[in-house]
Amino acid sequence: MKVYRYFIIALIVIIIDQTSKLLVHKYMYLHDEIYVLGDWFRLHYLLNPGMAFGIRWESEFGKLALTIFRIVAMFGISYYLVKMVKRGAHNGFLICMALILGGAVGNVIDSTFYGVFLNNAPIDPAPPTKWFHGQVIDMLYFPIFKFQWPEWVPALGGSIFEFFSPVFNIADSSIFIGVVIILIFQQRFFKEKEQVAVDSDQVIIHEESNSSGHEPNHSSEQNVTTTEGEQKPPVDHSF
Repeated sequence: MKVYRYFIIALIVIIIDQTSKLLVHKYMYLHDEIYVLGDWFRLHYLLNPGMAFGIRWESEFGKLALTIFRIVAMFGISYYLVKMVKRGAHNGFLICMALILGGAVGNVIDSTFYGVFLNNAPIDPAPPTKWFHGQVIDMLYFPIFKFQWPEWVPALGGSIFEFFSPVFNIADSSIFIGVVIILIFQQRFFKEKEQVAVDSDQVIIHEESNSSGHEPNHSSEQNVTTTEGEQKPPVDHSF
């Protein structure tokens, strides 16, 4: 596949992610909830000022630093993807990198622009500017099961455990899926890449060996004797 095809995959992720976020913002109230599949799958509208799955970076300039980090990561992933395509990396690995790139860009759009265009920048504390301080829209919620820890369990006794409690979005899902698939199939992805490199080296060595076999051997030239018995010096072929 050519480079642009992987960027198309990333673009599809971005479109799906942004469409879902804008629909939730338009048709749902903050903290509103829609039951999609019983109690197991719900749409729950949340604003996340931090990272994926609701993880926060508590600092005065934490949000700005996080947004800048996301932008740098976005360009870094793009460069790495192009580089790996040119190196002939495994197609599955490249698709996973495209998923990660699409998810990264999706959340960068939220952090960079939503504070201005959707007016969802944090209120307390108020940021110095709404640019780069937008909150990410999360909505996917899968509370598959939950239970209460027995009172005798240290530290956890009486508390409620819920799986899966974090609320996330399409961009988070795309990044997570890409990373997990790479971790699961890393031996296949990188083993085939190494094998291609070895085969290429062998072909180069073979071609060099064949080309060297047809070169004239000037060192083996013998003296040429004329009919009068005179001996001519070896012919000099050098330039």
